[in-house]
Amino acid sequence: MFLAPGGTLSDDMTSTEFCLFKAQEDMETMQAYAQVFNKLIRRYKYLEKGFEEEIKKLLLFLKGFTESERNKLAMLTGILLANGNISASILNSLFNENLVKEGVSASFAVKLFKSWLSEKDINSVAANLRKVGMDNRLLELFPANKRSCEHFCKYFTDAGLKELSDFVRNQQSIGARKELQKELQEQMLREEPIKDIIAYSREELKKNNISEQTMIGLIWASLMSTVEWNKKEELVTEQAIKHLKQYSALLSAFTTQGSSEVTLLLKIQEYCYDNIHFMKAFQKIVVLLYKADVLSEGAILRWYNEAHLAKGKSVFLEQMKAFVEWLKNAEEESESEEEEAD
Repeated sequence: MFLAPGGTLSDDMTSTEFCLFKAQEDMETMQAYAQVFNKLIRRYKYLEKGFEEEIKKLLLFLKGFTESERNKLAMLTGILLANGNISASILNSLFNENLVKEGVSASFAVKLFKSWLSEKDINSVAANLRKVGMDNRLLELFPANKRSCEHFCKYFTDAGLKELSDFVRNQQSIGARKELQKELQEQMLREEPIKDIIAYSREELKKNNISEQTMIGLIWASLMSTVEWNKKEELVTEQAIKHLKQYSALLSAFTTQGSSEVTLLLKIQEYCYDNIHFMKAFQKIVVLLYKADVLSEGAILRWYNEAHLAKGKSVFLEQMKAFVEWLKNAEEESESEEEEAD
């Protein structure tokens, strides 16, 4: 079911090889073929499904083609993907064990993605991959002994596809963070010692190159998801204070930087806004964490003056007004005492 520019519709696969595989190996020629396919599919919608199936079959038999023929097919496939003529699910064919083992899949993917990215940006490519669940499967282009993010990123970056490498690295990082949060939740539910949770978190932070700001966000989310909260405002505040006081050492271990403290304050603000029963608990939670040496005076003042979110801004700033005034006065008194001492 292939057509050469200026040709006629045919079910003869030999015609495909003669027309496409005998053509020049350049993007302009492949775009001309893609344009014809695009016009045909728009005119005859019933061809769409059959056309995609034919592409899948061709990809399964890549070993039977010469390198030049594979390159042309890869370029054409990339353009067709960019045009939306076929689904990214066709990449399933590239995960064939024999193609992967002999390196055919990876080299074909390089040409395909270069072609695709010449037509669309990485955000569009990523969206199409996510749509069919391919965003987390690209490592399968390599054999099991080379199936690592490091190997993938080096291979595709060396081939001039750094943006694809960055996308895969980010996907792997997101996956690692999800797994980490899940494990933290399970440790908390098992009521493991705080020191053990801290040790595990520090190890994961280092292993996965996670920032302290990201880690404190994961810890906060884990903490708040392990409790069945009371629906009454006055009771949920008391419940939250007791729970967070128990884990204050864990929070303190990952707020050693001012930016991490502000991140935690923003997470608390967002959580209290999104969970209506916590709206009145915000100030009490912040004061608790200040007294527990998790949040510093400087971080609270920075949040209050400039770093707060728009979510519930007026409510939370009003709650914190008296405490912030107290902090400012305490700071002024401390400075006056220091001057007198000098």
